[in-house]
Amino acid sequence: MVDFCFKQQQSMNQGKYIFAQLTDFLPRRVFDRIVKEHNGNKYIRTFTCWNQMLCMVFGQLTSRDSMRDLMLSLEAHQSKYYHLGFGQTVTRRNLGKANEKRSYKIFEEFAYNLIELARKSCYRSDFEIDVEGNVYALDSTTIDLCLSVFWWAEFRKHKGGIKLHTLFDVKTSIPTFLHITNASVHDVNVLDLIPIEVGSFYVMDKGYIDFGRLHRIHSQSSYFVTRAKSNMRFKRMYSRAVDKASGVQCDQIGKLENNKSWKDYPDKLRRIKYYDKEKNKYLVFLTNNTDLKATEIAMLYKKRWEVELFFKWMKQNVKVKSFYGRSENAVRIQIWTAAIVFLLMEYIRFLSKTAMSVTEVFRILGSHLMSDRKIAELINLSPRRKRCSLRNLDVQLDFGF
Repeated sequence: MVDFCFKQQQSMNQGKYIFAQLTDFLPRRVFDRIVKEHNGNKYIRTFTCWNQMLCMVFGQLTSRDSMRDLMLSLEAHQSKYYHLGFGQTVTRRNLGKANEKRSYKIFEEFAYNLIELARKSCYRSDFEIDVEGNVYALDSTTIDLCLSVFWWAEFRKHKGGIKLHTLFDVKTSIPTFLHITNASVHDVNVLDLIPIEVGSFYVMDKGYIDFGRLHRIHSQSSYFVTRAKSNMRFKRMYSRAVDKASGVQCDQIGKLENNKSWKDYPDKLRRIKYYDKEKNKYLVFLTNNTDLKATEIAMLYKKRWEVELFFKWMKQNVKVKSFYGRSENAVRIQIWTAAIVFLLMEYIRFLSKTAMSVTEVFRILGSHLMSDRKIAELINLSPRRKRCSLRNLDVQLDFGF
């Protein structure tokens, strides 16, 4: 059914520019409803929120470094504004004012609608570990900002920055939760905001260890996998048999020994010591799941690296390190439009059943935005290639230490 819809839409795109074909995949009615809820087009005559978003998406797809660079690129195609959906009056003043004044929540809510759409379409049933629930990787990345320009993003005395906190769905390669904060906000605070699903796994590094917050995940019948800190006091109750040839050195069930930690987490925990032959290093995992094998717990933690690949993709392909505006609202809008572009690329890649990675799809379509060829002709080049995803970048998956 999904394949049929993609082919049907492509058959209707005869003569359209690639950029116009891409934006046809964005649900316009949903966007208009969100704009209406936030009064985004109030007192606006020509340059609407839709025109604003398409200009920002164009800037992301063409990798424009600044507002001046973006406007030069847009003005080169002034005769095509109508066909590209930019409206009649695209000026530097209009776009800059829109990014400063119009609420970033319009783009945030629209991105979450795309997330739901992409997750329903991009689900994989061939996941390496047999788990019924979803598997989420939680992490954050810091985006450095110049404090003298972005005065609102104070991080340290002479440095500014923001953090992008992400909950990444490993099974679909889609981020399900994105939260932007000042860089001084500690990662562990995001555990209060992420949605908890029954039966799902939440994989995170030891920077997120707060036993009170971890117990909240446990009390909602969900599971967490993290690394234990070196100073953690753990009282073993009993051990399970292990095969040391598999890398598992011990598999223990016990409770926390420190009085404060025990009050925050009074239930049993599972402690697994694992030897990584490639790194020649011992790793100690902590989880509340007692059903999976110890090697499967280690494999789940290895999947945490995929959220790092997502951050790498964002910083290398879309513009989240150089910005078109100085205000906090403008920065947030640009980050959300970058997320929209990533979701659009993943969605199209999945619908087209191409063998290309999301990076290849992004670069090919980005370099042919003014072409009138069909998207399917550009990205279905070699049916014999093995299907790729975000995880198949030119980096080796490891534990990331």
